[in-house]
Amino acid sequence: MQVVPRGEYPRPNFIREHWLSLNGTWEFSFDQPIFNSQITVPFVYEAAMSGIGDTAFHETVWYRKRFMLDKQYDGHRVILHFGAVDYFCEVRVNGDLVLTHEGGQTSFSVDITDNVQFGSETVVMLKVNDDPYDMEIPRGKQYWEEKPKSIFYMHSCGIWQSVWIEYVPQSYIASVRITPLFDEKAVKFDYRLVGEKDHVFETELFFEGLSIASIAINTKSLKGSFKILLQDTAQRHWNFYEDMAWSPENPRLFDVNFRLKGSFSVADEVQSYFGMRKISIENGIFMLNNRPYFQRLVLDQGYWPESLMTAPSDDSFVEDIKLVKAMGFNGVRKHQKVEDPRFLFHADKMGLLVWGEIGSAHNYSVSYASRMYKEWMDVLVRDYNHPCIVVWTPLNESWGIQEVLTSKEQQAHCNALVQMTKSIDGTRLVVDNDGWEHTCGDIWSVHDYEGNAEEFAKHYLTTNALLSFKPAGKEHFINGYTSNGKPILVSEFGGIKFIEEGSADSQESWGYTADTTAESFEKHLASLFKALQASSIVQGYCYTQLTDVATERNGLLTEKREPKIPVESMKKINEG
Repeated sequence: MQVVPRGEYPRPNFIREHWLSLNGTWEFSFDQPIFNSQITVPFVYEAAMSGIGDTAFHETVWYRKRFMLDKQYDGHRVILHFGAVDYFCEVRVNGDLVLTHEGGQTSFSVDITDNVQFGSETVVMLKVNDDPYDMEIPRGKQYWEEKPKSIFYMHSCGIWQSVWIEYVPQSYIASVRITPLFDEKAVKFDYRLVGEKDHVFETELFFEGLSIASIAINTKSLKGSFKILLQDTAQRHWNFYEDMAWSPENPRLFDVNFRLKGSFSVADEVQSYFGMRKISIENGIFMLNNRPYFQRLVLDQGYWPESLMTAPSDDSFVEDIKLVKAMGFNGVRKHQKVEDPRFLFHADKMGLLVWGEIGSAHNYSVSYASRMYKEWMDVLVRDYNHPCIVVWTPLNESWGIQEVLTSKEQQAHCNALVQMTKSIDGTRLVVDNDGWEHTCGDIWSVHDYEGNAEEFAKHYLTTNALLSFKPAGKEHFINGYTSNGKPILVSEFGGIKFIEEGSADSQESWGYTADTTAESFEKHLASLFKALQASSIVQGYCYTQLTDVATERNGLLTEKREPKIPVESMKKINEG
């Protein structure tokens, strides 16, 4: 197998050899298209790494990029990709409006072949609108005031993930959806093509560098599906369940080559990968690969002080995952953010469970609901192939559905998001409304910031004891819905602020409880973790949180990723 280096290819589970990064310097201006300054993409203007670092609100920003298309690709189609642009944008290429897109957290692309000439200058221009006061936009932790406060962070506007050009043949592979069929020892592929219908679609699988299976299909349609059985291969070379399954402890991946062949040559070639793993609930027990699995998660906001929601570099993702695992966690709950696919790639490769989430809006309306359905659908489709994702979380703490306890409309919205998720992805679990006021989701998740370990432990002695505790004064379940044997996970707890006594920002910073010495902080952590580890009803937890962010000083790490206690000590706490 000839492997194309993934490098920092923005879509690392669907890569082509021929592409052009448009990250770097763009012309930029506020309010009007006068382009009187420059910005470094993919960092938003509020971030220091953009080269601007202006934290004032600007509802409209403009971008312009000039570049040349290589003549060697004349005859190819040209696809312009955006990782994410917050929030609404118009894209023009050489003066032509080629696309409008709404949604600040998901990827989009457009074929610009008819708008460009090879060997001539191409000009891409964006107008981006983001109303910071629109409370019906799904925006997560972004604050509607200019300075961070409490649990809310800096506002972000504009391009915040990679921009790139992809050169593809006239007939090409548009997408392949990969579904591991763990119990069947098989994998299913659903493909979609663009261009001519009559081709040969070849798929070749590799495991640990060895070609283990291949199949060729004569395409008479632009879409189709097929399965490849892995059982025979496993019997010849490996024990399937022991040697080929993906888990955080053993993140084994299969590489796959897709080739679309015409009459005389390869029309298109794409490299991808997948993991064989299964997520299920059996008799109320959370199972990974048909075995009970205790989730030790940490809440990950995905923010950096110098670059906000965009990682400073690809290595920053790797550094975070290494620290998470070194502290004894086996996963993260990505909180109020759709993360860059580069992070998901590293989580797949390094072995880290991920709860996928989307940033919420704050007010319910028909406008919000329609925005949410569209953007959440895009998340599910884009990230389906990543084995690291085990749980989807469309809603958190009734954000955007504050009246869900009594509003039939908002209950229906919550249920619709769950059922929509399951209709697109039946391979993962879904949390309906993380923390409280649950309806029809798969997990009974609880947010509990009780700081006294003795009182905290009492909540988890029995299910009846838990039902008598009201998280943040809220009901666990909306009337008419019950736990019904769902696994219990404490998906937020702790949130301990730790700053040395006398620190300059001790008064401005925030946490649910506080410690002022490393010794007391470590003892406090140990007591809370022990309470959950000793419970007979809890099947996992998520500590708040991985790093300090803005005014929050409740991280296990500082904003600069410096451990507040030794990672070895945190690992011992995690392992009980």
